[in-house]
Amino acid sequence: MPASARRLDDPPGSAFLLAALGAHAAARFAERIAALDVTPAQTGLLRAIAATPGQSQQAMAQLLGTPPSRLVGLVDSLADRGLVERRRNPTDRRLHALHLTAEGAALAERIESVGREHDDAILRSLEHSERSRLRSLLARIAEDQGLTPGVHPGYRRM
Repeated sequence: MPASARRLDDPPGSAFLLAALGAHAAARFAERIAALDVTPAQTGLLRAIAATPGQSQQAMAQLLGTPPSRLVGLVDSLADRGLVERRRNPTDRRLHALHLTAEGAALAERIESVGREHDDAILRSLEHSERSRLRSLLARIAEDQGLTPGVHPGYRRM
């Protein structure tokens, strides 16, 4: 076996661990929010609209890094359920501003609660100070890699 070959019992690299934990955490989160009848992509869009209400679909697509044509279907699925509404933009009538409905805002709050529970479950082996340190380190890596804060890079592949 070449000296550079890794064995399965060798400690994995940090990038591998991040990828493995990320995949695990994403799958567990999808399971948790399935009970709310939403997908991870819908969850992220609801979160983005709650954080920046009144943005146009084009601005939201740019924020999420996804083509506007793909965002339309996602917005439609949430609008059909009465969670999101499109309102005419008061400054540019060609654009539609995205807003959560009362039902959408209530669901966004439930999703936030599930997110906190999920975070606690994934990080249960760490003490509070370790969690804070980990979050700080991961945020620094994410910034260095050019990731948009609070936006999952999966939207780029939608």
